[in-house]
Amino acid sequence: MSKLSDPLLPAVFCGIDVCAATLAVAIQQDDQALERREFANNASGHKALIACLHKRKARARVSLEATSIYSLDLALALDAVEQIEVAVLNPKVVNRFAQTLRRSKTDSADAQVLAEYSRRMPFTAWRAPNRNGLQLRTISRHISGLSVQHTREQNRLHAAQGSAATPGCVVLDLKRSLASLKRRIVKLRRQAMALLQLDEALRQRFELMISIPGIAQISALQLLGELAALPDEMSVRQWVAHSGLDPVHQDSGSSVHRPSRISRAGNRHLRRALYMPALVAVQHDPHLRAFYELLQNRHKAKLQALIAVVRKLLHAIYGVFRSQMPYDGHKLFPALILG
Repeated sequence: MSKLSDPLLPAVFCGIDVCAATLAVAIQQDDQALERREFANNASGHKALIACLHKRKARARVSLEATSIYSLDLALALDAVEQIEVAVLNPKVVNRFAQTLRRSKTDSADAQVLAEYSRRMPFTAWRAPNRNGLQLRTISRHISGLSVQHTREQNRLHAAQGSAATPGCVVLDLKRSLASLKRRIVKLRRQAMALLQLDEALRQRFELMISIPGIAQISALQLLGELAALPDEMSVRQWVAHSGLDPVHQDSGSSVHRPSRISRAGNRHLRRALYMPALVAVQHDPHLRAFYELLQNRHKAKLQALIAVVRKLLHAIYGVFRSQMPYDGHKLFPALILG
């Protein structure tokens, strides 16, 4: 049952524009004038905001944009309070809604747009993810960032070694930096695996994921870190939309016929984590390889076919999670006849 199930309580609609240090807040109640406030984006500021909403003795619907670590603590604080329901929105969705309301862009104007979103649009309440899932996501994203840094340092070392003008001390320093990054990545992966052992549900999902061709331990940690934070009631179509892999068609009349593309209006971390497993899967899984080749035979570009495989891989993960059974390509492609 919703925290706001009492229909007798009046409603307060609140929008919060989240910055690193401050919260710009717009509050609308009944026909009263819009109220604008500002709070610090820290624990004491969150408490002051909650007290401000409680003073109105009304159920509150609060909308804010997903801004990574800057909005997470606030969303957790609001979600823990009775009579407050919070929606954490995709910034691209908010931007499209905002284009119908305002021309200026300031923190105060953004907060007002979010308050209007709370009042006008269908409200989907955010649910706090599992704590271990949140920790796994944080670790996996940090590992991903270090891996990107490791690749950059490798490229710098390759360039440095290719020039006779590079001092030996620079080459040595780059090698030390690479070794340090590798040790940190290995240590963090061990900590992520230790975290899985403390949570039976996460551990089972991890084992199911590595049963899918193309997904090994490293990829499974990245993917599970992103998927563990999603509500259990989400459908596979919602997973696809969340990842930004949903297709966007651009056809209008007889003059506009543009190639379809993916929306990219979703979780870029999840989208990136799926890419390499898809490349491996089309080489080692006969079902996904046949699907990939079938699309190419239908004159799809290689990248289009690969993105379709990425989407199918997400369907496969959803399927093994729901069935609690290891991967079976025949279930993913029941009508596909292998050559």
